[in-house]
Amino acid sequence: MTPPTPGARQGLPARLERRNALFQQWQSLLTNRTKRTRNGEMIIQGVRPISQAIAHGVTIRALLSDGRERPSHWAQALLQDPPGPVVELTPELMAELGERADGAPELLAVAALPSDDMTRLVPSPAGLVVVFDRPSGPGNIGSLVRTADALGADGVVVTGHSADVWDPAAIRASTGSVFAVPVLRRPSHHEVLAWIQEQRQAGTPWSVVGLDEAGGLEISGVDLTGPVLLVVGNETVGMSAGWREACDVVAEIPMGGSASSLNASVAGSIALYEARRQRGGAAGAA
Repeated sequence: MTPPTPGARQGLPARLERRNALFQQWQSLLTNRTKRTRNGEMIIQGVRPISQAIAHGVTIRALLSDGRERPSHWAQALLQDPPGPVVELTPELMAELGERADGAPELLAVAALPSDDMTRLVPSPAGLVVVFDRPSGPGNIGSLVRTADALGADGVVVTGHSADVWDPAAIRASTGSVFAVPVLRRPSHHEVLAWIQEQRQAGTPWSVVGLDEAGGLEISGVDLTGPVLLVVGNETVGMSAGWREACDVVAEIPMGGSASSLNASVAGSIALYEARRQRGGAAGAA
């Protein structure tokens, strides 16, 4: 199927058949965080992540197609009214960018990175924002964002030196939820606490609740009904000293069996469910 909107109209080729500089630039977005940040771009793989990105207004800089003769209804609809310039790639090149061994994906998207500005957080009156401090695995980031979206959180902030929110593995693990809720990257706890201070000065009584395997107070005994900043620490070493000091409460999830700890995204998911339970299931839209 010939794309109705050739990429050449936007300074891109209508078709790409070899591993030229443009292809190498896109390929670098898969593994190189520095290139993603410098170029302000990411690769989006998968039907639902691409659909979610478009539905939530992410700027699509190029829609990549494998040019198959009989695209699915989903792909056909996007190609007929594309959200950005369309570039047709050979199936071999599409398979490389799609990181798939079972053949080329129909479509991929090259998209602009959303802003990391704290003003993107617009919490509900009984706000619930998640901080993931220095996560080392992109899959854990995506999983926690997916739960935050499902259980009504107003946003997720990833702080410190960490895996990247816009790593394709994180996007895939979130099944597109990284585009449905505001997800920000901040260099440390300071920027988030400055935002919390602004909220408090405006009259909203935010509390900072941290999770730790030895917090001493069970999460079910912590009041999560008001505006809460929920801090989930690194998978191995937990919260940073700065976050621990900033917490109003440090809570734990009781465990039995022989496990010494919970996966960080699992622990955060349990705490998010507890917050939703305490709020009577009314914590935002699922």
